[in-house]
Amino acid sequence: MKKDRKTIYEARAKIIKAMAHPSRLLIIEELHHQERCVNELTEMIGADTSTVSKHLSVLKNAGLVSDEKRGNCIYYNLRCTCILDFIDCVEEVLTANAEDQKNIMKACKR
Repeated sequence: MKKDRKTIYEARAKIIKAMAHPSRLLIIEELHHQERCVNELTEMIGADTSTVSKHLSVLKNAGLVSDEKRGNCIYYNLRCTCILDFIDCVEEVLTANAEDQKNIMKACKR
């Protein structure tokens, strides 16, 4: 593989890896609806602040979210809402997989 192609694939993998946690997916979906402060996200996720801050740091380092400090709180925003298109695609794969499993189960019952 050429070096420039490898660099592109590595950059893509970094973004996908950053999303690869249930709490981070929740954060992405919540930030799609509106900006949130760390305290709000901590309450939604049900984890301690340091854990949520770590998740936000991973998302920020991947370029998925941005932050802005206001007073004593840091507010987070989703930088690129197009990432939800990828999540929609994942949902389509899940639906297709469920349909395949349903067909397999029907065949087993015959």
